[in-house]
Amino acid sequence: MISLRFQPCTAGVLSASVSRAGFIKRCDSTKPGRTVRRIGTMAMAASPLEICVKESITTPNKLGDCPFCQRVLLTMEEKHVPYDMKMVDLSNKPEWFLKISQEGKVPVVKFDEKWVPDSDVITQALEDKFPEPPLATPPEKASVGSKIFSTFIGFLKSKDSGDGTEQVFLDELSTFNDHIKENGPFINGEKISAADLSLAPKLYHMKIALGHYKNWSVPDSLSFVISYMENVFSRESFVNTQAQTEDVIAGWRPKVMG
Repeated sequence: MISLRFQPCTAGVLSASVSRAGFIKRCDSTKPGRTVRRIGTMAMAASPLEICVKESITTPNKLGDCPFCQRVLLTMEEKHVPYDMKMVDLSNKPEWFLKISQEGKVPVVKFDEKWVPDSDVITQALEDKFPEPPLATPPEKASVGSKIFSTFIGFLKSKDSGDGTEQVFLDELSTFNDHIKENGPFINGEKISAADLSLAPKLYHMKIALGHYKNWSVPDSLSFVISYMENVFSRESFVNTQAQTEDVIAGWRPKVMG
């Protein structure tokens, strides 16, 4: 039995829908508010999965900055699963969406007429329903890099340069650097896995937010972290699903300024 819980992103008004699967062949705009991307030949016979995601707060009809939404989209992209992306405005939650998600949170995906929340649950369901290519991470590696995001947030919000939050964050990056050095180029070796798809959007937020608000970047000494980020960020799946820089900056502003 699947336990349903939400990841911390909230949602609102339908503004656009995008169908995707696998590798892009062409992209056409069919009518206002809807962009249909026709991709490859794999999985196109299947009905696209409906997914509600955060809409950009800076550009209408663009994907927003929720890393948990990107995690699910990355999984669909890597598995070449077609999807129908419903962009929703977090600041204006309509009744139709609150019926899907009583807490008004995204992502949510429709599986067999049932809306399922929580990126952990969704990505596991995708792995079960679409086993090829396999993305499961071995249990002993599943938590690699898992503390980077929380320590990044602590450092980002810190107003005191001497409070130790930067060092705690750097310690986590250093541990990750050592792992990739010994096991890379990905967390589970030669092939990308679910752990990478979970961590990569968070590293993307880390890079943009710390660069903007603290003029900080990953030290050159952590060369394997740098190469890992370059490797993952350059994948077609990531480019297709990444948030705009201005959205990431705007999304973290309340935590930094508050």
